[in-house]
Amino acid sequence: MHQRFDLGKLNWTLSGWHPYLWELDNSMELGEKQYPEFASIPVSIPGSVQLALKKHDLIPDWNYGFNARQCEWVENRHWCFATELPMNIPAGEYELVCEGLDYSGWILIDRKIIAEFRGADRVHIVHLLLTQNNKPQRLEIIFDSPPRFLGQFGRTTKMSVGKSRYYYTWDWVPRTVQTGITGPVILRSTAAKRVELEACTATGNSLFLRGRILNGENICVSINDGECQICAEIFTSAELEQGIKFSNLAVEPWLPNGMGKAKLYELDMEGQSWQIGFRQINWKPCRNAPPAADPWICEVNGIPVFIQGINWTPIRPNYADVTREDYRNRLEKYRNLGINLIRLWGGAVIEKECLYELCDELGIMVWQEFPMSSSGLENIPPDDQETMDDIIVAAQDYLSRLITHPSLIAWCGGNELQRGPNGKKCGCGHPCSIEEPLLARLAELVKQRDPGRRFLPASSSGPRFCADEKEFGMGLHWDVHGPWKVSGVPDTAWRRYWENDDALFRSEIGCPGTSPAAMIRQYAGNAAPFPIAGNPLWNYPLPWWNENSAFVAEFGREPESLEEYVTWNQQRQAQILCYIIATEKRRFPECGGVIIWMGHDCFPMTSSPALLDFNGEYKPAALALREIFLQEPPTDHELRKSRISVATLSMSANS
Repeated sequence: MHQRFDLGKLNWTLSGWHPYLWELDNSMELGEKQYPEFASIPVSIPGSVQLALKKHDLIPDWNYGFNARQCEWVENRHWCFATELPMNIPAGEYELVCEGLDYSGWILIDRKIIAEFRGADRVHIVHLLLTQNNKPQRLEIIFDSPPRFLGQFGRTTKMSVGKSRYYYTWDWVPRTVQTGITGPVILRSTAAKRVELEACTATGNSLFLRGRILNGENICVSINDGECQICAEIFTSAELEQGIKFSNLAVEPWLPNGMGKAKLYELDMEGQSWQIGFRQINWKPCRNAPPAADPWICEVNGIPVFIQGINWTPIRPNYADVTREDYRNRLEKYRNLGINLIRLWGGAVIEKECLYELCDELGIMVWQEFPMSSSGLENIPPDDQETMDDIIVAAQDYLSRLITHPSLIAWCGGNELQRGPNGKKCGCGHPCSIEEPLLARLAELVKQRDPGRRFLPASSSGPRFCADEKEFGMGLHWDVHGPWKVSGVPDTAWRRYWENDDALFRSEIGCPGTSPAAMIRQYAGNAAPFPIAGNPLWNYPLPWWNENSAFVAEFGREPESLEEYVTWNQQRQAQILCYIIATEKRRFPECGGVIIWMGHDCFPMTSSPALLDFNGEYKPAALALREIFLQEPPTDHELRKSRISVATLSMSANS
């Protein structure tokens, strides 16, 4: 008997309703059947409402010009995804497993509400009792209107959770608030034998597992590399709940990009399988770091690694529609640049499983943040019981989904959570120290479920949010954010800042660069892409990355053409980033690494700090950085002997 059905393979339709009208079988006033405002159209699962509407010309393509503004009405409807369950599904008790529902609403069987859901950052499981009927049963997933505003600006303690905040306008994407089914929809029998893993730690040549067996007393656990079996043993439910350990396994280590092969193994339990890898991660103090400072030298299998990473934001605003090929395209581009880590930024949600699988395969380490971010006006983590409990539910789900992945090396409470304008201490310790009740609960949860991985309260962390040149040498700069652009032309005083830098780690630095001129023209829509000054297109969605004033300061005039400005700005981004990364890499092991803000554009920005444009192609800065990323950090002996200069490294990258 089949015990698992992938409902995404069925035919689904989408209809749009005035809020709550779908609840009326008949109108109270007229006694008439109610109909949707937008009749049923085909829709794919996973998939977003926006993509389905665009395919049927019901909304314009939000990537062109200011079209995103014409799509905002979608938020003001209820949207119904519907299908019919096949009659060949045996009667019985089932669980409807929805791995991603963005964001809240109701689940119905034959027009009757059987469950409500809320939160795009967790799996939703609903109990079903299916009876044998002479007609198919109708399954509907109806989405409520999303929260009105959760954007970049506001007060963090007042932000609700479970809905991605970048949707509501960030400095690199206009308002595009997705509604949709973002992951698989599975129907599984409650009688099926399966395992729920609670802990999985693979280090050195040992493996520790803890979990529980559902609908069974014993289970066979095996490890193989795709060609041969490493081991296989049978355990009882009680043993698995207590925790089991495999030691002295004949395995090869998982190595990050640039160090060797990312060797993977398959962990199998009665047909359920997970991708695992064996590696030992330790964090050691930076050389000459203050005694109380956090450790920022990452050791992988005993070898210190200079972290050279990118900050990962969603590939597209409607991430329900992103494919495995989209993920592979970006990640392989990063792998080929020499990137060895991505930081999954806290203003979004957990990514699709395939991202983590591909990072395992490509040797790209993952820094995973829980879904919280600063809000500008006030950046303190929520401390009311209801919100904290809700975030812990999401965090439990993150842990359950990701603990088997060898690429995952660190958890983080969220992005730029702090008290005060420059990371002033809250209580004692760092900004957003463990004294913050929510971050303390997250730290304890990670300690219980995943003790082998590091937990960071927030990024940035330490006595300062960013690094002030006036405070260099005072031991105040641990993990810092910024700067994201420089003032003046690329041969002025800003170089001194980096030459004197004392930060132990920089988890966000950047410099803006334009998209290709042809792309800017392509996506301008009805807007004129030139001139730059005073042009709304160059200030959309926010004006932060427009550097026309720097061009004028350098040349004493406005640019004469779009192509002139693009060429200048792209070269400027390449020159500045090369100088910064070469400087920081030269300081290793006084500096543990750098993570560039940001990796790729999810909207066709005129200008942004991204290394890859909207199409996933390299900007000139990315190609220039490749030379630096692929160089080994100089040893102390090499530095004393050859006195390698930052200028030499930068010139090499730009030649």
